[in-house]
Amino acid sequence: MESSTWYVIAIIIYLFTMLAIGYWSYRQTSEYDEYVLGGRGLNPFVAALSAGASDMSGWLLMGLPGALFLTGMSELWIAIGLTVGAWFNWKLVAPRLRAYTEVANNSITVPSFFENRLRDKSRALRVIASLIIIFFFTFYVSSGMVAGGRYFESTFQGDYLTGMLIVAAVTVAYTFIGGFLAVSYTDAVQGILMFLSLAIVPIMAIISLDNPADIFSFAAENPYATGGAIVNPDYFSMISGVSAAVIIGNLAWGLGYFGQPHIIVRFMALRTPADAKTGRRVGILWMALSVLGAIFCALAGTVFFTTTEHAITDQQSYETIFLDMAQIMFHPLFAGLVLTAVLAAIMSTMSSQLLVVSSSLIEDLLKVFSKKEPSESTLINLSRTAVVGVAILAAILAVNPNDSILGLVGFAWAGFGAAFGPLVLFSLFWSRLNVPGAIAGMVVGAVVTIGWGMSALSDSLYEIVPGFAASCLAIVVVSLATKAPSAEITKEFDLAIDVSRRAAGDESFEFSATA
Repeated sequence: MESSTWYVIAIIIYLFTMLAIGYWSYRQTSEYDEYVLGGRGLNPFVAALSAGASDMSGWLLMGLPGALFLTGMSELWIAIGLTVGAWFNWKLVAPRLRAYTEVANNSITVPSFFENRLRDKSRALRVIASLIIIFFFTFYVSSGMVAGGRYFESTFQGDYLTGMLIVAAVTVAYTFIGGFLAVSYTDAVQGILMFLSLAIVPIMAIISLDNPADIFSFAAENPYATGGAIVNPDYFSMISGVSAAVIIGNLAWGLGYFGQPHIIVRFMALRTPADAKTGRRVGILWMALSVLGAIFCALAGTVFFTTTEHAITDQQSYETIFLDMAQIMFHPLFAGLVLTAVLAAIMSTMSSQLLVVSSSLIEDLLKVFSKKEPSESTLINLSRTAVVGVAILAAILAVNPNDSILGLVGFAWAGFGAAFGPLVLFSLFWSRLNVPGAIAGMVVGAVVTIGWGMSALSDSLYEIVPGFAASCLAIVVVSLATKAPSAEITKEFDLAIDVSRRAAGDESFEFSATA
């Protein structure tokens, strides 16, 4: 039996498992709130793996190993920044956001939370936030489809467009039928697959080398270590030859966590604020070990692909290192199961993002402008239709990709981090925040990020740094220069903070919006 046949069998098993979870979730979902947020009943283990899997996407298994292989350990600053940022996100944002979103009129989306938190009767805050989500997530979903197409190119030597469409179709299918529960539980399964694969592949690759210790010196000594590039004696240095601006920019990826809607929505779905502690421990451990696996994939690759007859499929960004090593080292059936980890990474992120975008379209735009409140079934069906519509638009953008996976992800990550990150933090920790300040922060953060990212300045400093700083400044200056929030808003702020603190101190604490 040919290798490609074994791969197909393994992938079919995986895809049907995802669809089965989607169908199970469909049977558990009867109300619109359940479709969008799972009824706020997500346990912390599932929430942690779901957040991690939807966060890392194809970047962890394809983008990061490729960047490390090509450039060197200076790329580790991104991984460090992400890990630290994720820890602070779980520590600072998760418990307060879980409490505040329920206190603030049971908000089920990020834009609706902003509006309810500040009692914005103009609806401008909610509409602008939803438009930002739709814009940046279209690029983000597109990056997942690009990864899916490249996956099929490497695995089956097949057509990029066909692979992209298959991955998109299955992801849309289980998101369409199962909603938030389907996305969360499939993400948890996918997170486990990603972790196991990132442990197995580099270990087996290192064992297969004549001298495993070469992984710690070869790339810095051999001119063919990175596909014929000039030898890089500073390959293993994190600071030599790297400017302070590059280090700051890479570390700044961690700032993006505070504003990623597809991640923080998991916080909103936790059973109680107290679950954030368990979620943080599980999520950060998973993340740290997974990143370590990606690092060793790149290190093993510098020797594996330059001392054997094997070649890397992607000779531009080198983003197929993980895929290629798995196919070479394992029996086709087992290799196929390992390779599903890449599909898992791609699909987990895409599904989360599709659901958030559809929620914004329906909850934050349609319901705002609709004169009549749609029925529960109508809202669910409209959300499903929105999933398909956004997927089609993202697929059109992905047909002829002109950027790497890391480049596409980086642009969208910076956009959300700068537009929403500061606003989320100020919403949870500053009672003086008002509507004009919130709108100014969002708009300035998004505009600066887009402008900086499209200019030559992005070559010297990652756009999230000026975008995040400009957003914070705009929020503070405009809020202080305009009318203070009402006593009612301030009182609700104090209530939400008190609820989160009491819940965090008592694992059995339960509350409602009238606590």
